[in-house]
Amino acid sequence: MSVSAHLEELKRKHEALSEQVEQEQRAPGSSDLDVAELKKKKLRLKEEITRLSA
Repeated sequence: MSVSAHLEELKRKHEALSEQVEQEQRAPGSSDLDVAELKKKKLRLKEEITRLSA
């Protein structure tokens, strides 16, 4: 897999996690721990995207 294709895949996953975080935050009874874990995953993806883009 080329670096650009890998970057695009990471960006798609990051966007999907963003949507999932928003849904969890709007849902009644959602767990703060679940939201925090999703945000951590999103941050790790963002860091990987930044690292590969440099």
